[in-house]
Amino acid sequence: MIDISKLENVAPDYDLRDLLEAGCHFGSDASSWHPKMAKWIYSKQEGIHIIDLEKTASQLVLAYNYFYHLGKEGKVVIFVGTKRQARETVKEKAVEAKVHWIVSRWLGGLLTNWQQVGKSLRKMIEIEKGLKEDKYKMYTKFEQTQLEKEAGRYARFFDGLRELKKIPDAVFVIDPKKEKIVLKEALMMDVPVIALVDTDTDPQSVDIVIPANDDGRTSIEFIVDQLIEAYSKGRAAKPGAKTVKKEDKKGDK
Repeated sequence: MIDISKLENVAPDYDLRDLLEAGCHFGSDASSWHPKMAKWIYSKQEGIHIIDLEKTASQLVLAYNYFYHLGKEGKVVIFVGTKRQARETVKEKAVEAKVHWIVSRWLGGLLTNWQQVGKSLRKMIEIEKGLKEDKYKMYTKFEQTQLEKEAGRYARFFDGLRELKKIPDAVFVIDPKKEKIVLKEALMMDVPVIALVDTDTDPQSVDIVIPANDDGRTSIEFIVDQLIEAYSKGRAAKPGAKTVKKEDKKGDK
């Protein structure tokens, strides 16, 4: 991973009140905290750890600049959010920005056995195309139904990876504790991990820790919004990137 401290600073000057309003400061129950998250904790109130939002903001700046760099360099990123509170936000934001996403379950081997996973991804697309173009019309009704079910099973895992052609250059994860397989594979394949990490989680295998509430929808949405924005702006700044100009329409007022 490159030295993120030397990247161009294009991140917003975050107002801690915005992070506070989004509920990013709420950590987990103090009884379940992970000692390695100690440096990100500000205090404890009524048995709940409170995250230091100044540190959240500074880490978010690093992550923002890194995602901008990834977009500008044309690098591939996957957003992973399989926990219930994250699924809708991750899918909606990623689809809108045309970024790869996973919200059902990380399929083991996605990084460590990409050759086989890539074959399955291509198989899904082939079946879907065949069904759409009636290439299987000579098959029995039962066989066609089986193909539809097979395509559905593939889509459960690969729906957000349709355009993925290779191992990603980075992975963003919500709740590394839940996504242990992702971190294990990323470590084996030297793929950088950027993660939203709560106070009950070991951050050791995360390259860029964003300490924040990983259970609150507004907290998750705030962080995801910022990283999607950074990546999209970087992609738009990529040399040779197409820009869409709005043309004035005469008479339209």
